[in-house]
Amino acid sequence: MIRTAHHEARGGGCGGGCGCGNGFTLVEVMVALLIFSMLAAAAVAILSLSVRTQAVTGQKLDAMAAVSRTTAILSADLAQALDRPTRDEGAVLTPAMVAGPDAMRFVRAGWSNLDAAQRPSLQKVAYRLNGNVLERVAWPLLDGTAPMEPAALMDHVRELHLRYRFNGAWLDQWQGQPGVALPQAAEVTIVRDDGMIFRQLFLVGTGYVGDMVASPLGSPSPTPNPSPTPTPNG
Repeated sequence: MIRTAHHEARGGGCGGGCGCGNGFTLVEVMVALLIFSMLAAAAVAILSLSVRTQAVTGQKLDAMAAVSRTTAILSADLAQALDRPTRDEGAVLTPAMVAGPDAMRFVRAGWSNLDAAQRPSLQKVAYRLNGNVLERVAWPLLDGTAPMEPAALMDHVRELHLRYRFNGAWLDQWQGQPGVALPQAAEVTIVRDDGMIFRQLFLVGTGYVGDMVASPLGSPSPTPNPSPTPTPNG
């Protein structure tokens, strides 16, 4: 029950037994509403901040998961790179690894064959930046076939920078030569839209032995048999 100051001043209303003196004045009600609105605004602000924080955290976790997944696939592919030249759809012979500053293509071993299909365990793969998506492209056969549908590894990528190390020097391009088909390492730098930069160094062809690589005793080191590695394209 609301009682006004004017009502009190006139002494109007019922007698003391009706309980009119137990009501609230208009000023008291306005103060209560003001306090309630302030508390409600604070609660809404806290809830909004919590939702934004959760969204940002989720984006960061997704980005880190994409980086971990991409790193694992790149590491498996590059470590199992082999000296195996291929032919494109026009039957043109290409080196085992052709790589530039923003894309690379090579042949890797260890392609898993869970369904026992009639195909080799070697696979031609490529990495490229398509728009803002880092893609991995794979071919069903090594020679004369079109690539399969690319697999998206990471989105929101602004830049992709690749470098290749051989005999102590960094190179922006790599064209395999007879006897020196593969570099010794590859550096992959990914710049995302939010400014985060990921840089990773990968060994290339750790099981590969060319004419330029020998064991400490001077004889070629044995080439290990790589185990099958699951990939986005099978």
